[in-house]
Amino acid sequence: MAVNSYRQDEQITDTKKSITMLRLFRYLLNYKARISAVLVLMGFCIFVSLMNPLFLQKAVDTCIAHQDVTGLLKLISTAAVLNIAMVLAVKARMYLMATVSNKVIEEIRQELYDHIQTLDLKFFDSRPTGKILARVIGDVNSLKDVIENSVTTMIPDLATVICVAAIMFVKNAPLAAAALWSLPFMIAGIFIIQKQGHRHWQQFRKKSSNLNAFINEDLSGIKIIQSFNAEKETDSIFSSLVQEHRQSFIGAVRWGDAFGSVIDLCWGLGTLALYYVGIRILGIGNVSVGTYIAFGTYISMFWQPIMNLSNFYNQLTTTISGAERIFEIMDTPAEIQDDPEAPDMPAVNGTVEFDHVTFSYDKNKVILNDVSFTVRQGETVALVGPTGAGKSTIVNLVSRFYDPDSGAIRIDGTDIRSVRLASLRSQMGIMTQDNYIFSGTIRENIRYGNLNASDEEIIQAAKAVHADDFVRQLEKGYDTVLTARGGELSNGQRQLIAFARTMLSMPRILILDEATSSIDTQTEQQVQAGITELLKGRTSFVIAHRLSTIQDADFIFVVDNGGIAEKGTPAELMAARGTYYNLYTAQFSMQNQR
Repeated sequence: MAVNSYRQDEQITDTKKSITMLRLFRYLLNYKARISAVLVLMGFCIFVSLMNPLFLQKAVDTCIAHQDVTGLLKLISTAAVLNIAMVLAVKARMYLMATVSNKVIEEIRQELYDHIQTLDLKFFDSRPTGKILARVIGDVNSLKDVIENSVTTMIPDLATVICVAAIMFVKNAPLAAAALWSLPFMIAGIFIIQKQGHRHWQQFRKKSSNLNAFINEDLSGIKIIQSFNAEKETDSIFSSLVQEHRQSFIGAVRWGDAFGSVIDLCWGLGTLALYYVGIRILGIGNVSVGTYIAFGTYISMFWQPIMNLSNFYNQLTTTISGAERIFEIMDTPAEIQDDPEAPDMPAVNGTVEFDHVTFSYDKNKVILNDVSFTVRQGETVALVGPTGAGKSTIVNLVSRFYDPDSGAIRIDGTDIRSVRLASLRSQMGIMTQDNYIFSGTIRENIRYGNLNASDEEIIQAAKAVHADDFVRQLEKGYDTVLTARGGELSNGQRQLIAFARTMLSMPRILILDEATSSIDTQTEQQVQAGITELLKGRTSFVIAHRLSTIQDADFIFVVDNGGIAEKGTPAELMAARGTYYNLYTAQFSMQNQR
């Protein structure tokens, strides 16, 4: 499994920007009516802006030259009305595009989040949470301006450049050719700059992702950092990441700024050429003053949109890196997914069968090798063995968080890969040593196990695991508001709430992965009493390092060396004096020495 941490830049597939932009513009097709209205308003604005130099030329060459005051006033009035209407049209255009771009951003973020929800644990195992968060928040936010400006800037400016060039050549081809002679040099310069700029902005996005991942990881483990006085070390790492982030940004901005410099140079050369050709070659008497004024305005109207387009392209180069990162996740297929024709899992009785199952996380090291066993309905099986032997892997395979490399896992004779995933997991209850407490009330956290549960069912679940006693002692009881991870509660209290949440789901198969590791001995005795009642008639898998907590299990599987090294009842395994016996006596001896 490829490791992706804040210390390592992400490998993003470099796709053609045109393909990425087409995918981005696809979202605009859902708003055809509003986009059409924007295009009509833009067409009107372009028409007025192109007419203004002609108004100016006519005012100078006709009205002023012939002292036609009435004609001049009519011309000014017409131009004023059209320009006021253009200002209103610009405001309406900006409002419409702002609403469209916000809707598109919402749609992209929702689509990205929905897809992330479908991805399997291998995806999350290989990426820090902070890097995923950077995609959902930062990268998506960065798309807003480019989506909006693609319509409000790119289309009207391209149209303006084409129309201005056409008008200039129609009015005076030699002057137009002189004004635009530097255009090929600008195109060549921008082609070179954009390639380097895109590469540098990609690098900046990667460094931003690294920094975001480190901050998320650092703040999540702040208690450990402070307890080991590791603030200086983390501060050094943070400083290094910030430095890399700053340097990558500076490099990207330098290439971005080069766009404007190239266009300014070409603009200046074109203006000089215009007046040189008009005065020295064509002769000042052969071109009217109004024409010079109109061409001076038109040349600004030609190069200013190009400047805007270069800024947009610079913005596009910046943003397209974020879009590529977003689409990279959207294009990541979920390894664990339903067959389109898969039926729902029938009501589970609880017989679980592993049939020659082999599994590895990264293909380099086999965790389970040709494992076969059957757990019958209602049996409680304890999984014990050294760390990394594959105990959690077994229960993760039962829950289908991963699929085996070979072999099959069946529940009541049905291969779990042949049924809908949601229908399978809805009949399972999973409890780990690090169950997450969500921000919200205690009632809401417990109800997460069954969103349709009544308040009475929530209370009964809490009573079953002896959580009701401490909850009622809180000032607001079940309406006590908790922060994320439940920092206001003790480890044991958080585990009890998570237990109540799991039990509320009334699972047919229950998985307890080190579920009582954070609970003190007295609380554990209370929880075990509740568990004993709730597990009656349910198949359960229990992983526990404290072997004293699994003496009531029907069977114990000793997991080691890629398989089931021993299995039997607690009494049988103790009598066999094998691996389990050695583990138990060693643990019992250590407890007596304390």
